[in-house]
Amino acid sequence: MTPFGEKLRELRRERGITQGQMAAALNVSSAYLSALEHGRRGRPSWDLLQRIIGYLNVIWDDAEELQRLAALSHPKVTVETGGLSPEATTLANRLAETIGTLAPEDISALLAHLEEAAARAEILRRARRQRR
Repeated sequence: MTPFGEKLRELRRERGITQGQMAAALNVSSAYLSALEHGRRGRPSWDLLQRIIGYLNVIWDDAEELQRLAALSHPKVTVETGGLSPEATTLANRLAETIGTLAPEDISALLAHLEEAAARAEILRRARRQRR
C-alpha cells in the first residue's frame, strides 16, 4: 500500500463510503480504485486527484496533504545515480535489493534518517543561494 492509498482508504472509510460508491461517482472502475488504494497502480492523474478531493469534500491542509502523498506514492521508482558518487549508486541498489525484506521499524528508522539528512541538505542549499 502507498501513503496515498492508505490515506484514501482512511478518508473513504471515515465517511462510510464503499469502493463501489466512490468508483461510480468518480467514473472509474472499482478494480482501479482498489488497485490505487493497494498501491498496485501508479499515482492518480491530477484530474482524478482533484475529483477525489472534491468527492470526499477535502479542504485546505487535508487537500494539500493528499496531493503531497499522491506525489510520494508511485509504487515503481527509478533512481538515476549517473554523476553521483559510487556510494550513492551502492545505496540506491542496496535499497532496491533489500526493501522487501526490511522490518517495518527498520524502514521507519531509515526514512527518519533520510528525512533529517534531506532537511540538512536543504538548509545548506538555501545558505549557498543566499551567499550568491
